[in-house]
Amino acid sequence: MSDDTLRQVQFERTANSKYEVSNVRGGTLSVGSGQDTDFTPVELLLAAIGTCSAIDVDIVTSRRAEPTEFRAVVRGNKLRDPEEGNRLENLAVEFTITFPEGEAGDKAREALPRAVKMSHDRLCTVSRTVELGTPVTTTLFD
Repeated sequence: MSDDTLRQVQFERTANSKYEVSNVRGGTLSVGSGQDTDFTPVELLLAAIGTCSAIDVDIVTSRRAEPTEFRAVVRGNKLRDPEEGNRLENLAVEFTITFPEGEAGDKAREALPRAVKMSHDRLCTVSRTVELGTPVTTTLFD
């Protein structure tokens, strides 16, 4: 794969079960085990699934009209399965998006269902990766 396809983050431990994650653009966020206000890895996965689709939908619809409301709830059930391992099931993204009255708002509302479907079926790298079940390798360096 060429370097223009590579995406990565890195993290360092800041305390027991607490990490500072950074990206190549200098952004940072704290991740933890759920003992404080930091996002957990599972919450980040849910956020990534939802915001990935939100960006796709926002780009398409906001060309027509600026939304008056744009929010979503992303949920899933965490299972502790002794045979298949821990995982999430029943993943769902539930958007609430509204547009102003008028011709521009009508055009945005008309484009909305197709934009959501395109994001789910083709555009959102995060949910497509989860649904296709891409393998993850883990390596330990000395």
